[in-house]
Amino acid sequence: MNAGIETAIKKAKNIKVAIFDVDGVLTDGKIYFTSSGLEYKAFHSQDGLGIKMLLRAGIEIAIITARTSELVQRRMDELGVRHVFQGQENKIISYDILKNTLGVNDDQIAYVGDDLNDVAPIKRSGFGIAVANASPFVHQHADWSTSRQGGSGAVREVCEFILNAQDLLAPLCEQYL
Repeated sequence: MNAGIETAIKKAKNIKVAIFDVDGVLTDGKIYFTSSGLEYKAFHSQDGLGIKMLLRAGIEIAIITARTSELVQRRMDELGVRHVFQGQENKIISYDILKNTLGVNDDQIAYVGDDLNDVAPIKRSGFGIAVANASPFVHQHADWSTSRQGGSGAVREVCEFILNAQDLLAPLCEQYL
């Protein structure tokens, strides 16, 4: 039930915390295993810069994922993401812990997901977002959907949308001139 763009912008103005799922959001959802059992996945570099831009703007970033992966922890460490919840089948529990730890309310949280286990936090958050490749059920419950797919710049799109709504995107981009 995607809200109109004006409503999405209004919701994005309030965001102080952005929470992202990993598989299907920060990645394309594919998980590769070598014959020796090593796991690998790809993260989009533009998504990483978007996360760093949110952090520079003072917006907290968190990851809540159902799987556990050393690769995810390594990437989040590289980006400076301090709030990493892995192995979370019931994501709303981690959502509530994070909300209480940071002292924010639901209206100040954006949640970005792609699958059924993301629906509860998408509905609870003030700005629930589905990536383009999300399941139809997830899109039905999101306030806004990205045009880009997970692992292909969807996270960057979310980051820029939030920053633009808060009039912070242009000043952050000017730092690169």
